[in-house]
Amino acid sequence: MEQIMEQEVQRRKIHPHKFALWVAMGSISMMFAGLTSAYMVRESQTNWRYYKLPPVFWYSTIVIVASSITLQLATKAFKSRVMPRYRSLMVFTILLGLIFSAMQLAGFYQLYHQVQAVIIDRQVSKEMEAVRLNGNPSESFLFIIAGLHIVHLLGGIVTLLVVYFRSTRKTVKIYNATALEVAGGYWHFVDALWLYLFVFFLVNQ
Repeated sequence: MEQIMEQEVQRRKIHPHKFALWVAMGSISMMFAGLTSAYMVRESQTNWRYYKLPPVFWYSTIVIVASSITLQLATKAFKSRVMPRYRSLMVFTILLGLIFSAMQLAGFYQLYHQVQAVIIDRQVSKEMEAVRLNGNPSESFLFIIAGLHIVHLLGGIVTLLVVYFRSTRKTVKIYNATALEVAGGYWHFVDALWLYLFVFFLVNQ
């Protein structure tokens, strides 16, 4: 009886890697909450510029949501031991993550040139309030917040790659889903984080 109870307690204990993931997600969430709060506080003051988000951000949002769906299907296939389907879905998920990253870079490249165009127009009209690209606080907040998200996204892609290549080893077969669940949890978190930032930028553009 005591052995059964002990096994039940062990089963209910959260895995250390999953606990570390929750701690990391909490820390990252607090960081972005602080940055977006500072964004809104600074926005209420003077010397603030608004920008229109390029359409590519809408498409990239669809891509990253699709990647979460394919990753969830991959996790289900792994737990069912349907390894060929798991591997193909993982490859598709990683490709979607890379496509999302490329679309994000393209979107911010467009934003950069949008800002440059505004500056040029103001210089032509000889308006003295023109601010350099690295001088306006709205530009700094926008690129810092988005840049941090891309860094966390690339970390998620690397993690998925590691989990995927571990599953392709022929010498040692690993059927423990913990690593995949941790990687998947982080990827879904990065997805949700972008949705939050996307809505935030839409509301404040």
